[in-house]
Amino acid sequence: MKDEILLKIQKSFPLVAKPFEVLANELNITENEVIQILQDAKTNNIIRQTSAIFDTKKLGYQSSLVAFEIDNDKIDDAVKILNSHPGISHNYERNHSFNIWFTMAVAPDSSLGLEQTIKILSKLTKANDYIILPTLKLFKISVKLDTTNKEEKKEKIKKRDFKELELTPYHYEIIKLLQEDIEFISEPFKFIIDKLNITYDELFCIMNDFIESGVMRRFASILNHRHAGFNANAMVVWEIDENNAIEIGEEAASFSAVSHCYLRPKYKNWKYNLFTMIHGKTNTDTQNTIDSISKSINYKSNMALYSSREFKKTRISYFSNEFSKWEEKNQKGIA
Repeated sequence: MKDEILLKIQKSFPLVAKPFEVLANELNITENEVIQILQDAKTNNIIRQTSAIFDTKKLGYQSSLVAFEIDNDKIDDAVKILNSHPGISHNYERNHSFNIWFTMAVAPDSSLGLEQTIKILSKLTKANDYIILPTLKLFKISVKLDTTNKEEKKEKIKKRDFKELELTPYHYEIIKLLQEDIEFISEPFKFIIDKLNITYDELFCIMNDFIESGVMRRFASILNHRHAGFNANAMVVWEIDENNAIEIGEEAASFSAVSHCYLRPKYKNWKYNLFTMIHGKTNTDTQNTIDSISKSINYKSNMALYSSREFKKTRISYFSNEFSKWEEKNQKGIA
């Protein structure tokens, strides 16, 4: 039963006043049983966070995947410096000369911008080299770990047309509150309607506007991969023909074990341009997915970069003053 609930709250969290009651009715158990199962999973660090997942770009932020080459004896100090930046949400050590991989975002009002911020960080961390790997094409972003072992191995990726939505100060207020990790209580959204003095109908109408415009990808629980039993997580990179990139990327993204799939640029010192994040319970599971993809797409070479250490994994706190504070403190790094 726990595995069924964990899968459900990753995929489609009910946007209603009493979401756990809805889940309970679907599973023919009580609301209290659902809440207790989820609370236990939270206590045991299986559930990392339950909140809104926003589209960084649609909120006006610049972002990119970045890889640094750091000497092994400098990694610990470098990680402290990197993790202090509020726009770094994910940070891992991987098995490559480019050994520190992180996602980086800077605020819409950044005085430094993305590239200058990365340049400053490379100096502060004493990086030997670095590459900036922005998204050229997004094929898939959806972390849904199959806790039940019942999901199909492949899935159809739905293409969506998003409506226009001009964000207002009122929207920003709601975005800030939706970022908060909800409590597992009967009415987990009540703190928002109480704070803003609005109705549930108003809140869920705005949340649906966020979803239909692509501003919010979904509201969901994110699991701690390793605590949920997924111990073999690899970023698999592929060298593919750019002329056929769309067809190849869509095929790679169709595998259910692939949570992220992007087209990124190539460089003289980096030939891989298709990135797939693959989650497996064992190295064999992950390798089986890699083998299946390799039989389905045309590629020149590939490489599996396993995460040996996780240094940071959190949601960005959008529209926080921590971004400007970091820039004020580190402006001297420009020189």
